[in-house]
Amino acid sequence: MTNKALVDKIVEHIGGKSNIRTATNCMTRLRIQVIDYAQVDLQGLKAIEGVLGVVESDTLQVVVGPGKAKKLADLLVEMGISYDGPVQEDWQHNKAAIKQGQKKNGVKRALETIAGIFIPMIPAIIAAGIFNGFSSLISTARLEGGLQSEFWHITQLLFSLIGTGFLGYFAIFTGVNAAKKFGATEAFGGMIGAMSIAAPLIEISKSFGLYNADVPLNSILTTGKGGIIGVIFGVYLLSKVERAVRKRVPDVLDLIVTPVVTLLIVTICFVFIIMPLAGVFSDWLVSALSVIIGSDNTIISIISGYVLSALFLPMVLLGLHHGLIPIYAIQLEAMGGVSLFPVLAMAGAGQVGASVAIYMLCNKTHNERLKQVIVGALPAGVLGIGEPLIYGVTLPLGKPFITAGLGAGFGGAYVMATHVMATAWGPSGLVAVPLMQPGSMLNYVIGIFISYIGGFIITRLFIKESDVANV
Repeated sequence: MTNKALVDKIVEHIGGKSNIRTATNCMTRLRIQVIDYAQVDLQGLKAIEGVLGVVESDTLQVVVGPGKAKKLADLLVEMGISYDGPVQEDWQHNKAAIKQGQKKNGVKRALETIAGIFIPMIPAIIAAGIFNGFSSLISTARLEGGLQSEFWHITQLLFSLIGTGFLGYFAIFTGVNAAKKFGATEAFGGMIGAMSIAAPLIEISKSFGLYNADVPLNSILTTGKGGIIGVIFGVYLLSKVERAVRKRVPDVLDLIVTPVVTLLIVTICFVFIIMPLAGVFSDWLVSALSVIIGSDNTIISIISGYVLSALFLPMVLLGLHHGLIPIYAIQLEAMGGVSLFPVLAMAGAGQVGASVAIYMLCNKTHNERLKQVIVGALPAGVLGIGEPLIYGVTLPLGKPFITAGLGAGFGGAYVMATHVMATAWGPSGLVAVPLMQPGSMLNYVIGIFISYIGGFIITRLFIKESDVANV
């Protein structure tokens, strides 16, 4: 089926163009804001050839696989559907939003908000991490006496420029996206993010006796203190204050008074309350993570690595994985690398091993349909895009979803025990190798293959031919 035919069928089962408010995409999913969920034919949508799964949330998420998601989103734009554009306010939409919000608990709504802030930045996070990884590789080679030419020196600097151009100002991008999510002025959100890393903070901290010159990271107030968690809360406050001020300011003075008053109030609260409190939380979180995933005790590392890898995919199904992104960012800021991401990346490799085992069983039972699904989904799985295997193979079968996680745990245990560290985060699988720090790349690859083997063996032991014969 062509992409145009696929997107036409998706639109048809959603209730037509008139039932779509806006559309966007992440790496593997179309994310569509639906006006009236009652018009959506969910069962028909799930049955479309090329649709690997459907997730109901504040947006309707149609899993179509890597690459295809962006192409289908572009086709929707060509059909006249707004691409993540401004939402037209009307009372019907407000009523529907309120009703949908009443069906969700606070944790679910918070995680969806986090997802909305960070998902648009994932491509940049991946690219920046890869360029930083290559920059580190070249730098290491130069220090060891290789790649001494000026060409490699300039190449290393260019790669570093690309990587730090995003990750070095990650707080600013977070502030802009958070403002967009909370309904504040996006430039103001960027300003809040910039304030969190601006040099004058140190002088302010010294003036109030909040700076620790001996150990700057232990200061109550310093640049980066509280990280992106502080930025998100600061921008949330910004959205509330900006609305309140704008309501009270005459229209003729709005352009001048609202920005000045809003930023003054929010900056004082952000610098003296939000950043220190978020910093305390970040310090506590890093300390807790150090006990669990940064322990020098090998036994603790092995157990925590196994459990985290084995449970990650159920977290993905529940939508809890988006809550890990701030933790990745905190680790990167505090430790200079991310140790949690490589461990969790093993979960997708377990799915690959389990799917190979299922393919072998399909050969014996002559299940050609499932074999075709596996053949189509395996390359994406190897490259770290797990949804096609999850929604097309292991989850529909049930037990393989569990055995894949149990097998992945062995790779997670190895990666944790060998202290693998990443420079950023993104898709898992072999494509994430450049995201690892130079000294961690080999152990990361070994962990991937351990997860392949673990997922294969455990699935082969517990899944019978009868489990795959008639699916």
